[in-house]
Amino acid sequence: MLSLWRIIKFSFEDIARNFSLSAMTVLILVLMLLSVNTLVAVRLLTDEAIANIKDQIDVSVYFHPEATAEELAAAKNYVESFPEVRDLIFLSREQTLEKFRAAYEDNEKVMSSLGELGDNPLGATLIIKTREPSDYEKIITALSVPEYEGIIESKTFGDTQTTIDKVHTITGQVERFTLFLTSLFAVIAFVIVFNTVRVAIYTQRIEISIKKLVGASNWFVRGPYLMESLIFSILSVGITLVAIYFSTRLLDPFVAAMFAKPHLLTDYLLSHILELAGLQLAAVLLLTAATSTLAMRRYLRV
Repeated sequence: MLSLWRIIKFSFEDIARNFSLSAMTVLILVLMLLSVNTLVAVRLLTDEAIANIKDQIDVSVYFHPEATAEELAAAKNYVESFPEVRDLIFLSREQTLEKFRAAYEDNEKVMSSLGELGDNPLGATLIIKTREPSDYEKIITALSVPEYEGIIESKTFGDTQTTIDKVHTITGQVERFTLFLTSLFAVIAFVIVFNTVRVAIYTQRIEISIKKLVGASNWFVRGPYLMESLIFSILSVGITLVAIYFSTRLLDPFVAAMFAKPHLLTDYLLSHILELAGLQLAAVLLLTAATSTLAMRRYLRV
């Protein structure tokens, strides 16, 4: 316990002696962690955007008004048999007309034309949602058989897969740029930590020699520098998490305008705080400890 206390004491003394380098080390580690968390936020927002796009698209199948109830039921059961179908909404002729009236209630020409027709000119509608956008083509192809082509008036499906592909492309570019920044900050952090330890060893070379002469073990000499790595890691992760928390609180109102979730980023951060803190602390500690060990092997003679 006495040796541990002395190692901790020596580590804080080293940090105080090289305060500017220590502060720069923590700053670079914070910037590296911020870039990593930016990557996580981009992935979260992308997944949310794609999920929203997938939820909004569907295939609408419009049947002829003359289609019988038996034919409509057979078509509905046929579509339900596909495992790719996630949700199915069947609208009768009356429900389709009501939906049409609600959509065009402000258009006097359309409403007057509908009134002149007298009878309901619309057929039943089948709204289909699949698990993946690529499944819609399969459903459309399956409905293009002679058994159902005779009762189907039209099918509508937007090319939303193109939109999703564009989202993936933009996200990939942002992720590559963020990954480049993360790698750059990691290299800079490696160099700064390396030089911090090397300067500390150089300025204390006489003290280290005295420690060795009086019987200090190799681990006792190395201990303060490894403890500095732990302190740098804890400080950088703590500062990063605080900065991220306030950043998410600031960005949430803008994100809510797009995804209708008032606390998307903050909720994700709070629900994954232990996972994020643990992984980032382990990664930074591994980086700083490995850098310190390398610097000591090269410059510290024990």
